[in-house]
Amino acid sequence: MANFKSRKVVIVGAGAVGSGFAFALAQSGIAEEIVLVDVNADLAKGQALDLSHGAPFYPPVAIRADVAPEAYRQAAIVVVTAGKAQASPGQSRLDLLQINSKIVTGIVADIQSVNPDAIVLIATNPVDILTHIARIKTNWLRGRILGSGTVLDSARFRWLLAEHCGISPKNIHASILGEHGDSEFAAWSLVHVGGLPMDDYCSVCRKCDFLHRRPQILEQVRRSAYHIIGYKGSTSFGVAMAMTHIVRAILRNERHVMTVSAPLEGEYGLTDVTLGIPCVVGANGIEEIIQARLSPEEMQELAHSAQILKDRLAQLG
Repeated sequence: MANFKSRKVVIVGAGAVGSGFAFALAQSGIAEEIVLVDVNADLAKGQALDLSHGAPFYPPVAIRADVAPEAYRQAAIVVVTAGKAQASPGQSRLDLLQINSKIVTGIVADIQSVNPDAIVLIATNPVDILTHIARIKTNWLRGRILGSGTVLDSARFRWLLAEHCGISPKNIHASILGEHGDSEFAAWSLVHVGGLPMDDYCSVCRKCDFLHRRPQILEQVRRSAYHIIGYKGSTSFGVAMAMTHIVRAILRNERHVMTVSAPLEGEYGLTDVTLGIPCVVGANGIEEIIQARLSPEEMQELAHSAQILKDRLAQLG
């Protein structure tokens, strides 16, 4: 079991995602210490100083920059956002995966050397594959290393459904499953609105022919990141809130159900793959993997997404 004598959270990567997460985490009040680590030490120092100046406006928290691997000591959670973005149009996704796999495995090895009790949350993309590789390299118990998975995608899905139905997203339970990427899919059989299955709610609402809107909504979820990147160059705020949601569940042992990247060992008939699936998240990371009753079509979509991830792993070698 992880050691939670402190509520120290280390963030590796002080760029747009890492700093955005640090900002959201500081305002949440759930961490007592936030440490920023980056290969660009000046960037980490600048972000930490900028965040520290907001201390009068949010709950007490110590914010500072440090260097690896000493920064990882006594951390309850280490969140990895570091990695390379696509640098040129000719660079393949496999090239990017090879670079980021080396970065992430190096970080995880450093964490293991000084703090084998930490929980590690991976947010670097491709998140499912990198989470899978990190666990293989460490050989830690299942659940100690988890990825941000489709937590943000599911939030986007809930927001789009809420906009469509004209109700609060807090009254919608809905999940995007599979790869955090183009093969992800909507588990329509699990969608509930105000406690009612989606189909039952539609029969009460009768505002539209919702069946014809489903493919369009799913495509909006899949393309969300591309649209945001096209507008502003990167995504940061949504993923920062998603990671804060995950970290809160771990530090407070909330046992919250969310679709993090989880390694499967026979669940859903799948093995040797890590992807976004409903999990109970608590003090030890992934406490339990939930085997939801998916429709036959959804089971096929999950298997298809898993195969894509396995193929990319095989390419990586």
